Amino acid sequence: MATLNTDQARVLLTVEDAARALSVGRTTMYALIKAGHIATVRIGHLRRVPAAALAAYVDQLTTEQPAAA
Repeated sequence: MATLNTDQARVLLTVEDAARALSVGRTTMYALIKAGHIATVRIGHLRRVPAAALAAYVDQLTTEQPAAA
C-alpha cells in the first residue's frame, strides 16, 4: 500500500487554503473561481484548487501588469 508523504507540497488545496496562499479572502477566491480566473476540480462533492492553477494565475498577473519602476 502506497503512503503519501505529508512533507511534500500538496497538489490540491481547499478553496480556503488556496485563498490563504494568495493572501485573499474566501469570498474573493470564490469570485476568482466563478469568473474563470482560477481553475478547480471536483472530487465527489468537494471542490479543490490545483496548486498549478494558483501558479498559473500568479504568472498571468505578473505578465499582464507592468513591472514597477
